[in-house]
Amino acid sequence: MNTEELRDTMNRLYGPSDNPVTVYFSPGRVNLIGEHTDYNGGYVLPCALTFGTYLLVRKNGSRKVLFATTNFDHRGEVNLDEPFEKEGKSWINYPVGVLNEFRKMALETAGMDLLYSGDIPNGAGLSSSASIEMVTAFAMNDLFGFGLDRMNLAKLSQRAENLFVGVNCGIMDQFASGLGRKDHALFLNCDTLEYERVPLRLDGKKIVIVNTNKRRGLADSKYNERRAQCEEAVDALRKGKPIRHLSDLTLEEFEQFAHLIPDEVVLKRARHVISENNRALEAVEALKTGDIGRFGKLMYQSHHSLRDDYEVTGHELDSLVEEAGKISGTIGSRMTGAGFGGCTVSIVTDDSVQRFIREVGSGYAKQTGLQADFYVAEIGDGSKRM
Repeated sequence: MNTEELRDTMNRLYGPSDNPVTVYFSPGRVNLIGEHTDYNGGYVLPCALTFGTYLLVRKNGSRKVLFATTNFDHRGEVNLDEPFEKEGKSWINYPVGVLNEFRKMALETAGMDLLYSGDIPNGAGLSSSASIEMVTAFAMNDLFGFGLDRMNLAKLSQRAENLFVGVNCGIMDQFASGLGRKDHALFLNCDTLEYERVPLRLDGKKIVIVNTNKRRGLADSKYNERRAQCEEAVDALRKGKPIRHLSDLTLEEFEQFAHLIPDEVVLKRARHVISENNRALEAVEALKTGDIGRFGKLMYQSHHSLRDDYEVTGHELDSLVEEAGKISGTIGSRMTGAGFGGCTVSIVTDDSVQRFIREVGSGYAKQTGLQADFYVAEIGDGSKRM
């Protein structure tokens, strides 16, 4: 991203100013393993990417905060002497929600000109919303000396999305955006928020993210249905052991108490969550011992569980993983995110990346009639001042 060009854009939009401009960045993320475990109190293993959201900030001496982005035409403003109001479905709600959370803590900003610019592919499910929230939170915290640590900035950004924007997301996206580190994955316990940065040595390999480009009409309703089924499983399993979440059970304990779940579908949902937690633990061990081959096998197993037990993949995601498996340089591949469309994440050897893009793209088009988009990603740092 050319920050000099962005400074020129800022001057064009807001007019020239002698006030200094500060530039911040927060990345998007991809989850490598641990899917649909977050709201079950389980483990996830995301990493921050090198693409994300840039934010240019300068104080303007007024009581107004002005918002613009290079990604959309729509601009907006808020008055710091008035209550903040949600504006329909506008992108501005994400940063305003963050300012609102600071305000609740009696942490007030000054008038500013803000220019956002994101290079996260639109609609790829790589968490542009969390990236916008985290870059805003990090910038305000830095500029005004609020003194919050990264964990609290991630929690604040999650509250902004839950309470102001009105999206009931977990903490993983904001956490990965704020606390990521170059060449590391983040192993996070979504119940306790304990975490560990695990080295991810991809010598001679790349992460390739593939967007199905399928419209995700089912995702929200099916997501709510899966959450309800998981809660039903917890209620049934409590007859065998007092638990709060499915993730409180080991795989062995689940096998011991599985007979307590009378509904076959609910049983499958629980089996996915508990086996996926186990895979996340195994994946961390594989990374620590440098066994990327083992990690890749766990990625495939994760996808098969999401397909067969959790039933959130669909023809498009399954086709991409099937085609990826035909390329000899593919180490592992799985769906990532909520499912029913969205993306896959694969680990591919450097010398196979171009073949992967060509042949997976061609095979996918034949199977689905859709054109996939491919993004070769690097693992980057979390929120930072540039």
